[in-house]
Order: sequence, then structure tokens, then C-alpha cells
Amino acid sequence: MLGGSAAALAAAGAAPRPNFVFILVDDLRYDALGCTGHPFVKSPNVDRLAREGMNFTNAFVTTPLCSPARGSFLTGQYVRTHGIMDNSNRSEASHKLVTFPKLLRDAGYETAYVGKWHMGNDATPRPGFDKWVSFPGQGQYTDPRMNIDGNAIQAQGYMTDLLNNHAVEFIRKPHSKPFCLYLAHKAVHGPFTPAERHKSLYEGAKIERRPSAKDTLEGKPALKKGLAAEAQVVRKKNAAPAHSGPSDETILNQLRCLSSIDDGVGLIYEALKATGQLDNTLIVFTSDNGYLWGEHGLGDKRAFYEESIRIPMVARYPKLIRAGSRTKEMALNIDIAPTFLDLAGAKVPSGMQGRSLRPVMAGQAKTWRKSFLGEYYEEKQFPRIATWDGVRTERYKLTRYASMEGADELYDLDKDPYEMKNLAQDPAAKGILKEMQAELEKLRKEIQA
Repeated sequence: MLGGSAAALAAAGAAPRPNFVFILVDDLRYDALGCTGHPFVKSPNVDRLAREGMNFTNAFVTTPLCSPARGSFLTGQYVRTHGIMDNSNRSEASHKLVTFPKLLRDAGYETAYVGKWHMGNDATPRPGFDKWVSFPGQGQYTDPRMNIDGNAIQAQGYMTDLLNNHAVEFIRKPHSKPFCLYLAHKAVHGPFTPAERHKSLYEGAKIERRPSAKDTLEGKPALKKGLAAEAQVVRKKNAAPAHSGPSDETILNQLRCLSSIDDGVGLIYEALKATGQLDNTLIVFTSDNGYLWGEHGLGDKRAFYEESIRIPMVARYPKLIRAGSRTKEMALNIDIAPTFLDLAGAKVPSGMQGRSLRPVMAGQAKTWRKSFLGEYYEEKQFPRIATWDGVRTERYKLTRYASMEGADELYDLDKDPYEMKNLAQDPAAKGILKEMQAELEKLRKEIQA
């Protein structure tokens, strides 16, 4: 039915449906780009997308962890719905996901997946893609094993550059249909290995830490308990002691890895321009989660703190988005799937829990969400962060730890942007706590409906 609808639109001489280029970075936190305020990072090509499009200043993932977040981007659903709960081997389940590229293909699009799948170690093609370029699990930065259209190969070169080249090749080839390219980078994930040409970038630069890097964890019993549990695991495994986040040099290498991604954004931009497709293509650049640089004594992600759940997101599509625009509306990773389907004129399944960002992109969102639900499910190998769900509004955030009484955390983000003072036990905040608890219950029920 969708294919027939697409054909009918074309026959009626309707405006051409947009192409889509979706670029997903791994572990890139919100403030690590020039256009999001980093003091020294060079990201000229991503910054150009922001100048010529929209910068989403309040974009978030509903689960700040790689595999679950990727499942949510692809399906438009919360983790508790699509079932990719953690980073364990979810290969079999991931073959069964109903993804927006598959639905676009059903609606007459040509589709390509290039990059990190990371829902299990199976690198073979998933349903719904005309072109497939991926690799097992986390992959390797140098000379990686890859799977191209079902054929396992030993590639030569630097992973980010290889993925960029495959993406550009797909764009430049002749297309008889509108296309959707999903490019998912390995970078800037550990082991943070920059390309040779970027190894000395930012040499001598100083990493400024946020005040929360000195958090004493007062009022955070869940983190204190998790720290003790992590230390026990470390002792049992005779592993290196737990640390409080990445070193300055590790952060610099993470930022250096970003430069090859930015190079690729430039190549993609020029390929679209050279083939006459630039202004009829929605380009979205974002990340699968944030990344903690020592805030609250944490590295990595998983927690409900801002540095973990907040992501950069920029979008360029001049037929809809005014150049240089910024929005404070809350955009979620579950919004990508319904947005692309909506703009393609395809049916958005009722099971998608995100919302189309079309009105936000057009600057016409008269009513929009004022809160969202976050969730995370504890992994045995990472006992530092216990299972939680929570709600974030424009001003407040409440985190509920399912297995711990008296461990809830409530923050006033206007007065306490670094989440240092837990108000959950403060008598003066009793009314706000009740409101947030009620909002959390409401969102839970809406999602389970």
C-alpha cells in the first residue's frame, strides 16, 4: 500500500520526497562540538550544518547506552518496548526489529546501512537495506574485518575513513528512487584511536572539568553503593582499580577521533552538492548517548545525569528548516524514525512512541512535550549504575532506583545545573517531588498503553 501511495504521488507530479542522510556518532557528548560551545574543538563541517540548518539545544536519548539507544533510533520506541535492553549479544532480536529504513524501503526508498550495528557480534545484513556495510561488534579502528553485502572481507585502512568512503560512494551512484543512508560510526568510542593525521591535534590543550567532577556524592546513596559494588568486582577480577573518569589525554584522543568524522561530513556534503541532491536531502547529525568526563566520579554513560543523556543534534533541510535556527524543544532519539517517515509521506506505525519533529524543524511547534521518560537496566558487569527510570522536565529531574529505598534523586536544573544538591529529602521540595512522581507515573502508563 505504501509503495502504491509513493507511485501515486510521483505520477501526480508531487514535489520530490526528500533523501535522508543520518549520521550517528558513538559516545559524543553534547558540548564536544564547536557549534555546541566547545572552547577549542574544530568541527567546521558539522558547524556548517548547524549554520545552514537547526541546532537542537535540548536533545536527549531515553536510554544512555549504545545498543538500547541504537534500537530506539531505528524503531522510534522506548527500550522497554523494542527489547534491546543492554549491550549483551542481541543479534537474533535485532534481525526482527521493524526499523524506519525498512519501512522507507517498503515505501519506495533505496536504503543503505554503513557502519556500526552493535546489537550483538553478527555483522550480516539486516532486513530492509539495499546496501550493507558493517562489522562485528565494536570493530577495530585499523584494518578492520567488515561485512559488505553479506561478504566477509579484511579491509585495509582507518575505520572512520573507510565508512566515510562507503557513504560517499552510495551517494554518488545513480539513484532512480529517493534514498536513505544510515551512517553509524565506531568513533568516538574507545579505545580512542585517532587517525594518524590527527594524532597531534590539540597538543597542550587544557581540559576544563565541571564543578561536578569534585562531587562528594553527598545525597547520592545509589552512586555510593555502586562504587562499593564496583570495587568488589575489581578485587575479584584482580583488575585495575576503579577510576573517576577519563584522563585529559583520553579526552583529547576522543576529540581527535571526531576530526575524521567531521572530515566525512564534509565529503558527504560535497557529494550531495555535486550530484544536485544537497537541498533535497535532510541531513541529521547526532550521537547515541553522551559521555561523562568525571562528573560525579563517573566515566562512560548509563547514568541519568545531563552529560550522559544529552546529545548533540543538528539538522539541515532548507525546504523546511530556516538557516541558523535553534530550538529549545525537547528532541528525543525515538523521534528520528517518525520524523523521517512523516517527511517521506509514509505511514507512521501506531507502535512508534516518538513524535515527528517536522513542526519543530519548521518553527511551528505550538504544543510540544514538556517532559520525557528515561530508563536504564542494570548490567552485571557494570554494577556502578543500578536500574533506574526517571523523568526530566524543562526545569526538574527525578531519578528513581527500583531496587533501593530512599535513593531517589531530585534536582532543580535551573538553580543546580550540575546536579550536586539532591532535593528528594528536602521538606521544602516536597510539593515538587510529588509533582515529579506523578509525572513519572503518567509517562510510565502512557508508554505501557
